[in-house]
Amino acid sequence: MLEQQMRASSSRPARASSSCWLSHGLRAGVVERSLRFRAGVPWPAGARKMTDYSEEQRNELEALESIYPDSFRVLSDAPPCFTITVTSDAGENDETVQATLKFTYVDKYPDEAPCYEIDSQENLEDEDISAIITLLDQQAEENLGMVMIFTLMSAVQEKLNEIVDQIKTRKEEEKLKREREAEEAEKVLFHGTPVTIENFLSWKAKFDVELAEQKRKKQKEEEQAGKIKLTGKQLFERDHNLDTSDIKFLEEAGNSVEVDESLFQEMDDLELDDDDDPDYNPVDLDSD
Repeated sequence: MLEQQMRASSSRPARASSSCWLSHGLRAGVVERSLRFRAGVPWPAGARKMTDYSEEQRNELEALESIYPDSFRVLSDAPPCFTITVTSDAGENDETVQATLKFTYVDKYPDEAPCYEIDSQENLEDEDISAIITLLDQQAEENLGMVMIFTLMSAVQEKLNEIVDQIKTRKEEEKLKREREAEEAEKVLFHGTPVTIENFLSWKAKFDVELAEQKRKKQKEEEQAGKIKLTGKQLFERDHNLDTSDIKFLEEAGNSVEVDESLFQEMDDLELDDDDDPDYNPVDLDSD
């Protein structure tokens, strides 16, 4: 059946068709390759010549330029290298993702897969890029023997649309996660930490250490500023020489210690109540 189609196509003028191959008035040899492509029949191994590879590559480039007029860009002719940019359909909030793929023909393309990579992208995560590369590997393997760039780009286009839908799901999940985290934080703030004997004792020990440190610092600052008056006990605790200071003073003074009698009142001037003296005995006075 395939051979009949090819003979019929080569024996009559090519008619206008929606196929990008027939729209360029290709010769009978190209028509034969096109029919094989449309029928899903790869070119027999070893049947192509280098001129056939070059011609198929050139014809595919012309077709791709007509399919992607705004995003198709040739980078070099030897080897043939070009980029094509595809953008996803707009999502719910008009968000889109985009990828620019770079292709380079090898000598025996399409019997061998072309070299490809993602040249640039917008709004794609690392996992999305890995998924697209994996998809390209699968599609290239399945389409060996046939020109495949349009097939690869179509698969990427569908993948980008899937990613846009996934972005919506990711955003919803992230929103729910933030709401749950906010609720948990509010619960902790409202209820606080349950008090147990263990955590109370731990807190108390830390609190006592901090309080003692604060008191020590405050006392030191006051001492340096001269604002604190030490008690007698504190003075003796700080300077043990005070314990014997009076004795040393007297020993050094010897018998030259002078007493200022004016500091003492006359006994007659003192208002003493005999009843207040537990040792007072009037009998002893009479005996004198």
